[in-house]
Amino acid sequence: MKTSTLIKHISAIALAVAAVSSSAGIYVSGSTVYENSSPFVMRGVNVAHAWYADKTSSSLSDIAKTGANTVRVVLATGKLWSKTPESQVASIISQAKANKLITVLEVHDTTGYGEQTAATLNEAVDYWISIKNSLIGQEDYVVINIANEPFGNGQSASAWTDGHKNAISRLRAAGFKHALMVDAANWGQDWQNIMRDNAASVLASDPQKNVMFSVHMYQVYNSASIINSYMSSFKNNGLALVVGEFAADHFGENVDESSIMSYAKQHNYGYLGWSWAGNGSGLTSLDIAQNFNASTLSSWGNTLINGSNGIKATSKVATIFGGGSSCSATTVTPYLRVNNGSWQQTASATVNSGARVEFGPHPTNGGSWSWSGCGTSGTNRAQNVTISSSCSATATYTNSCGTKSSRQFTISLNSATSSSSTASGGTCNWYGTSYPICVNTSSGWGWENNKSCIAQSTCNSQ
Repeated sequence: MKTSTLIKHISAIALAVAAVSSSAGIYVSGSTVYENSSPFVMRGVNVAHAWYADKTSSSLSDIAKTGANTVRVVLATGKLWSKTPESQVASIISQAKANKLITVLEVHDTTGYGEQTAATLNEAVDYWISIKNSLIGQEDYVVINIANEPFGNGQSASAWTDGHKNAISRLRAAGFKHALMVDAANWGQDWQNIMRDNAASVLASDPQKNVMFSVHMYQVYNSASIINSYMSSFKNNGLALVVGEFAADHFGENVDESSIMSYAKQHNYGYLGWSWAGNGSGLTSLDIAQNFNASTLSSWGNTLINGSNGIKATSKVATIFGGGSSCSATTVTPYLRVNNGSWQQTASATVNSGARVEFGPHPTNGGSWSWSGCGTSGTNRAQNVTISSSCSATATYTNSCGTKSSRQFTISLNSATSSSSTASGGTCNWYGTSYPICVNTSSGWGWENNKSCIAQSTCNSQ
């Protein structure tokens, strides 16, 4: 690729990402979902609000205690079940926020359209528009899952593709700037690969370019190879994927839930277990909490929450609620301490977003500060900063000791856990947008591992 072409390509990517991040708090860039400008991997549970509205409040509280960062909530248009009123939707969002949960809202009446009586995609959009006032302004906290499993089997690829393009167009025209989630065909399981093969076209049709895709992994996904192949296809095509529903079995048939969770972690894709409680005859094994009792988990619930790749082990609270990844200090000159801990003369330290970091010259006389040979101690003070949610901080220290020349130093921090989603081992918060740190490019912008990246030195210079 010619240099001029590469610069244009990088500029186009930067503009596209900036456009999305400025219009929605939760947004998609490539295969990664972001919130508050930080990568966000959904880990959570489905809640059947439309059928058990009286259980929703306690369920949200109990789910938050598992460590989940997301909840997917069943709503109804009135086609198959009683319409979920706007006031309830507003309450659900408010309660989820109080429990530090990102909310995915979905319309369930569309399930299996074409094979059973169900609402159409157009009717789903009509519902979203009817409750618009409860959603506008909640872009930092809410993902709109346009329609649950909106096509059964035997439907054409064009019906799924064109139907979702039209739905997205109508939602954007109505003023929705939210991240949108699109469910797969074939009752969500996509065994014909209709979503897999047409997802890029649907994403391209969105003027916001802010669409993630959701597959429901049940008995079709009964082996590690099938699961990895499906997730890898989305990853290789740079598309954001979430396992919107899955369980350990489905109507008595096996589901390889362990591989789903393992590969979701490997690919940095989200997953949402079905469902907290209330499943009917033949599906009671899908209940995560038996009889809505959080202290009595099913075998499936125990795996989802407490497994080695489960919610407790892999979930991180959204940064907008004060959560976030750990950060590693890459440049510390010469001394640092975190949250009033011990002073370190080191180039590495692990801190969390929101941590208070102090740094300065060599501490002498019980913690007073002075440069070596710089007269009276205590004339200099430590600089302190608070690490942002994007794991970055830069500060300057100036010595004012006598006639000695001023000296400055900085501390720069990168995400310690972002390597799997970047071209290298870290990310740069470039004026509010995250970009991979280059491995082989020493300055400016580069193109590595089929990704735009920014040199560490350039990142530090902003």
